[in-house]
Amino acid sequence: MTMVWSKTAFARTRGGFDARWQGHGAMLGAVWLALLALFHRTVGDMAYIYWNSTTFGHCLFILPVVGWLVWQRRTELAQLVPTSWWPGLALVAAGGFTWLMGSAAGVSLFRHLGLVLMLQGSVVTLLGPHISRALLFPIAYMLFLVPFGDGMEPALQVVTVKMVMSLLHAVGVPAGVDGVLITIPNGYFEVAEACSGAKFVIAMMAFGTLVANVCYVSRRRRAVFLIAALIVPVFANGLRAFGTIYAAHLTSVAAATGFDHIVYGWLFFALVMAAVLAIGWRWFDRDPDARWFDPADFPPPARFRLDLATASGLVLGVAVLFVAWSSAIAHRHDTLPAHVTMPDVPGWHRVAMPQQAPWVPNYPNADHFVIGRYQDASGARVELAVALYDSQRDGKEVVGFGIGPIRENGKWVRVEDEPDLDGGSVMRMTWPGPVYRQVATWFRVGNVLTSDPRTVKLATLKAKLLGGRQRAVAILVSAQEEKGRNTRADMARFVKVLGPLDRLADRMAGAND
Repeated sequence: MTMVWSKTAFARTRGGFDARWQGHGAMLGAVWLALLALFHRTVGDMAYIYWNSTTFGHCLFILPVVGWLVWQRRTELAQLVPTSWWPGLALVAAGGFTWLMGSAAGVSLFRHLGLVLMLQGSVVTLLGPHISRALLFPIAYMLFLVPFGDGMEPALQVVTVKMVMSLLHAVGVPAGVDGVLITIPNGYFEVAEACSGAKFVIAMMAFGTLVANVCYVSRRRRAVFLIAALIVPVFANGLRAFGTIYAAHLTSVAAATGFDHIVYGWLFFALVMAAVLAIGWRWFDRDPDARWFDPADFPPPARFRLDLATASGLVLGVAVLFVAWSSAIAHRHDTLPAHVTMPDVPGWHRVAMPQQAPWVPNYPNADHFVIGRYQDASGARVELAVALYDSQRDGKEVVGFGIGPIRENGKWVRVEDEPDLDGGSVMRMTWPGPVYRQVATWFRVGNVLTSDPRTVKLATLKAKLLGGRQRAVAILVSAQEEKGRNTRADMARFVKVLGPLDRLADRMAGAND
């Protein structure tokens, strides 16, 4: 049978849409609500990030923007007819599997991405490939619902510090730098992760992508505009940070930082957006009255059709399959000792923890956490902290945001990363005063000893999916910097006497087999 496609062949509802849009649209809405309910913990996690993180506050506007983009295309969409299409289930399954990987490994990014992919896949399945192609940009734009990009913060911190130091020296301000700490005669400033400019780069990525699609036709102009949208915030943030420190040099730290908070929170992003738009305005080449697409280019599929009810059931069935899989492996765990004590270290004896500038790493949901201070005959003092988990799952992770040597919003501040110590990642940090400290970190997950968070996640994923040892152990060795002592040498000597750290972790976790 030959199918003849004609925009006049179907009954139309009010607004010019084919009557079948009502059923498919209602079912898509119902499926989305069911998916959001099924993955409510992931939804709640994303909503919490949107509402509480200034880096991802722009995500609150993504769905309204997607709705606006679809509304802009309503005239052309009215000439198309939705058709359920079972190959769209492949995208739903890809999203479900991505979510499962994130759930098993404790990677929030994968959980969030997996949910968005399932929502996108349901659109393809219930509306068909032709409508999905016509709505390609709005559907793809939903990826900005995923909170991503905070990994660029350390690199942008470095860029900001270099820009600020160059500008301060150019105007004759005597300034010194130690990692991310910049010191001037009347105070010192931390170029924190929140001040790195990452939040503006991430938000401008979403804004620039939107403008590039709405205002440009030429791919080259779109690419150039996107590059400008990413570069301008970096330089603007460097100027803002310089301006704050220079104002402190001329007035006071309190006055300068108070003004900076107003500018940083209310005006800066608006000014950056205006600057980017001003740069690109001259080269806008899309006619505002032009059609978004030609409906004749998007005929309905001739094969792989499904009835609407079956397609909806399959979308939810695929999603439930991965939820059930996750639940089946979530309860795997090892048995830890009822009590855990600090190890004896030959040549070192236990002493009291420091009262000034106390340090305690943050492992809030560990099954056991112990910390102690050791001293040797030379007077070297080193802290050892161990966190043990019988297993890992969402909310109970050995590696994650706010987990590790520094507590979020605490007094200890990261200064810089130092070279590894015996395979452990080393961080240098400071306490107001200032007091400096170095911390080396190792992880034991299953049979793997590493300092790399990515390796931790992969080992966790392997243990969850394939079985094996579920336990996870974090080992931290730290020492406060003292005049006349080689802090790193003291830590290295202590680690050597501790012996193989994988054996220490296994012994404290009660697994010596």
